[in-house]
Amino acid sequence: MAYDKKELEAESVKVIRKNKIMFIEHLIAYLPCGKTTFYELKLNESDTIKKGIEKNRINRKVTFLNNWSDDEAAPALQIAAMKMICTPEEAHRLNGSKQEIKHNVDTQSKLIEWKPATEKE
Repeated sequence: MAYDKKELEAESVKVIRKNKIMFIEHLIAYLPCGKTTFYELKLNESDTIKKGIEKNRINRKVTFLNNWSDDEAAPALQIAAMKMICTPEEAHRLNGSKQEIKHNVDTQSKLIEWKPATEKE
């Protein structure tokens, strides 16, 4: 069955808004096409779809952070959920017990000239 890319993109936007989708894989489950078709049509590269999903993630993060500061829910549950949807930088900050180790490595090597030993008589 042939799918129209524009129609699938429009349907994707509706599904993202209605179901508050935060992952591409979840979006595909709601669409009439399969995963292969979705990726063959390069819908995963659509800025409209990416922006819709990112907007949902940001909205959810803001909600979690607001609830967290208001002590309305169990912090452990909110931290776990936040780790699932946050950026790597945010996840690093959530894992406060780990320390970041930076190494400064001198990449310049010094060349040593090799000279054969001379025999002394």
